[in-house]
Amino acid sequence: AFLHFRLGAGSPAMAAAGKRAFAGGGNRIGEAGKFEGEFKIQKQAPFVEHRLKVWERLLAKHQDDLKTKPRRAIKIELPDGKVVDGKSFETTPMEVAMSISKGLADSVIVAKVLYKEVVESLKQVIAADIDDSDEEPQPQDGAEQCVLWDLTRPLEGSCRIELLKFDHPQAQDVFWHSSAHILGQAMEREFGCHLTIGPALESGFYYDGYFGDRKLKEEDFATVEKHAQDICKEQQKFERCILTKQEALELFSENPFKVQLITNKVPDGAMTSCYRCGPLIDLCRGPHLPSTGKAKEFKVTKNSAAYWLGDQNLDSLQRLYGIAFPSKDLMKEYTKFQEEAHQRDHRNIGKQQELFMFHPLFSPGSCFWFPMGARIYHKLIELIRGEYRLRGFTEVITPNMYDSSLFKISGHYQNYKDDMYSLDIEKQDWFLKPMNCPGHFIMFDSRVRSYKELPMRFADFGVLHRNEASGALAGLVRVRRFQQDDGHLFVRPDQIKQEVTAGLEFLNYIYGLFGFQAAFALSTRPKKALGTKEIWDNAESQLKAALDESGREWTLNPGDGAFYGPKIDIRLTDAMKRKHQCGTIQLDFNNPIRFNLQYRREGDDEKVECQEEDKDKDKGDFKGAEEKDEKGVVIWKEGKLKNGFERPVVIHRAILGSVERFTAILTEHFAGKWPFWLSPRQIMIVPINEKANEYAKWIERQLVIHGFFAECELTGKTLNKKVREAQMAQWNYIAVVGEKEKEDLSVNLRQRDVEKPLGTFSMAELFAKFKSEAMPCSKNCEEFEAFEGRLPVF
Repeated sequence: AFLHFRLGAGSPAMAAAGKRAFAGGGNRIGEAGKFEGEFKIQKQAPFVEHRLKVWERLLAKHQDDLKTKPRRAIKIELPDGKVVDGKSFETTPMEVAMSISKGLADSVIVAKVLYKEVVESLKQVIAADIDDSDEEPQPQDGAEQCVLWDLTRPLEGSCRIELLKFDHPQAQDVFWHSSAHILGQAMEREFGCHLTIGPALESGFYYDGYFGDRKLKEEDFATVEKHAQDICKEQQKFERCILTKQEALELFSENPFKVQLITNKVPDGAMTSCYRCGPLIDLCRGPHLPSTGKAKEFKVTKNSAAYWLGDQNLDSLQRLYGIAFPSKDLMKEYTKFQEEAHQRDHRNIGKQQELFMFHPLFSPGSCFWFPMGARIYHKLIELIRGEYRLRGFTEVITPNMYDSSLFKISGHYQNYKDDMYSLDIEKQDWFLKPMNCPGHFIMFDSRVRSYKELPMRFADFGVLHRNEASGALAGLVRVRRFQQDDGHLFVRPDQIKQEVTAGLEFLNYIYGLFGFQAAFALSTRPKKALGTKEIWDNAESQLKAALDESGREWTLNPGDGAFYGPKIDIRLTDAMKRKHQCGTIQLDFNNPIRFNLQYRREGDDEKVECQEEDKDKDKGDFKGAEEKDEKGVVIWKEGKLKNGFERPVVIHRAILGSVERFTAILTEHFAGKWPFWLSPRQIMIVPINEKANEYAKWIERQLVIHGFFAECELTGKTLNKKVREAQMAQWNYIAVVGEKEKEDLSVNLRQRDVEKPLGTFSMAELFAKFKSEAMPCSKNCEEFEAFEGRLPVF
């Protein structure tokens, strides 16, 4: 989230969109990257018959090739340790499941196979169906290779298999990926559209299609849904076929979008894979369900516009979303969940409670915070800021805009320029900053640093801007203007564990305040990585030790780290059992090199030298890496590491992440019922009659002076109506006052969602209660810490 943000329009992944894609016989993507040729909406589109004829020929060839594979005895180990015999290229996971029980065979979705010997087919295929923002999982080196496997695909070597049911996340992904193919077939049946990409989502799936000028409407849902339900009832088998690039181009010659994917993603001489169910044939890495009959319930949920390859300069597509389940009960649970999610939707609650708004014309994607929403926003920042003071962070303030040369050093200009807002200042390219880290690197490099200064912990709540596509904007979850609780720690390699341990404790404390359950995952060195294996091994061992010391369970994601360092990803589970990625702890070996960050190591001459002398000594025969732009101009050159100096490791750390997005998550987590310390509406004072109005206003004033959010209800409404409206507005407490309370300087207190009044509270008791529920802190800041066992006496 800090070094590299989402691939979007204009990124290198989209650059290929301008390439011509034409395989003969059909329409094409022209030089401008847009569809060229005739297209019309029609049922029984003629390209389907052409595709099926080519498929039958290619499938027969593939099956003939499989017949030549050697059949040999293999050992198949089950999770309970039992070993069954099988034959390579004959025994399927479904047969193994049937040998155990028919019930298991009926409920299993996919097999997870750990091959104990090298299986060449795992490296045989290049997937052409994945989005550029996703990395295709690469088979691991060595004899053991783990992969998801079709239930009907024969095993190819000795292995350990796990048969996954729908309750497993990976099985759900496969189930919904297959369901996307069902949806795509339904779209083709009704409209004859050109399908593009249809992935599984965390909950459900979608498929994009080119419909020409035709716009899908909600009235189309029932028709598509009926086709999908028919496809499920037909129990169409999923068939897999391996083919060459040229064969794939022939197969999809009538679909220019698929042709472009094949042209740009599959190298010449490489192989790719396709799947068929019924008349639909699609590029796909798989695996898939045995048949469409596994999907017992199917529903089209919504539609939206999209762009080919996510680039608004390319063709406009229509996107249909869907959900499917293997049983009616699961669909009922989902429907009930969606109804509750709608009630908790932060956009609805934000409007009801007048927290924030968006304007579709004047600044789409940038939030307008009303006073009540701003209270929540500032309380979250205040919470983190208070903990920073206790945990050794120093807050800094950095510019909002920079000359483009800064982002050429960081690499963002080369890779994400079009996702940033550009400015023309005195005929120079400037950009609004999309992240805080480059500014912090400049500050670290402002003078010679010593090992004694590390760890150095910078914190920043600077305003950030990212040029999100208008179609991607979604309330507070995806915005163009936001703030993050960014922290950047400059540490020595031997300090990684202590700082990560402290970071995990910080994360756990904050998330615990909100009642979130946090899950941790360590992502380790990928195949393409910056730095030596020794550096990575040392960093990973310290991260593992910190995770172990935290006392929390964690999982390992081998090879899933960023190229610049391993990371700890944190996923939160909210009150609706939904998962959210907010915080992260990311090690970075890359930017210290790109910004030539260094510190004087221990044991070397401590004499302070001016920076000019240091820079002069750098001039020599050192030849580092460099980068050039498209004109051949050098835009970044590696700096020399001076004698007696070392490079720091940077730790990128966030807890809330985007304050906007975290507010959305909290709004839905609490369903708008804010805890007292965070609530924008804490105490409503309700006088029984006009005689108590002045006393009510006095109480309000005292509460405000002491830092609480309080208001008086002085209208002529009845007492019951005043109380009811305050409860509906989610005030945490309602203080009712009359002549008796005025005489005693007390209140009759009621609490939200508590049926009976709490009783009468004196002013001292009232303020003591509210103070106990005010802003939480990990340390009692009103007490002294002991010095050598002694405390000061007052």
